[in-house]
Amino acid sequence: MNREQDGLTALGRKTEYKSDYAPEVLETFENRHPDNDYWVRFNCPEFTSLCPITGQPDFAEIRISYIPARKMVESKSLKLYLFSFRNHGDFHEDCVNTIMKDLVRLMEPKYIEVEGFFTPRGGISIYPYANYGMAGTRYEELARYRMDNHNLK
Repeated sequence: MNREQDGLTALGRKTEYKSDYAPEVLETFENRHPDNDYWVRFNCPEFTSLCPITGQPDFAEIRISYIPARKMVESKSLKLYLFSFRNHGDFHEDCVNTIMKDLVRLMEPKYIEVEGFFTPRGGISIYPYANYGMAGTRYEELARYRMDNHNLK
């Protein structure tokens, strides 16, 4: 992979952290196997955002799983993007849906799901889940199936 040829700017460079929500840091590269269906999974066990009401930090594990089409998200840019939530005030459900929608816009994947496992606040844990399947394809059916059968055991 040629970083410059693929248009990647974050990989292999000095890391610059954004101080608030920054979807513009996300970068993609071409999927070299678009004819194959395969899963790509990311786990961010140290996700942090802020409660939009109290300003207190919220901590979570964010899990992203997707089946790529033509584009894939570059992992360092994803790390920088997720880090940009650190000073961003949003509810847990909003964080998960925003992450999913930003990645759908960026990559146009066949299928994607994003789960947030937020640590308890006031004795209650919140585990939001969002998914998307490419319209008019079997992946749209997969999204419906996964949503209908989603279980957070």
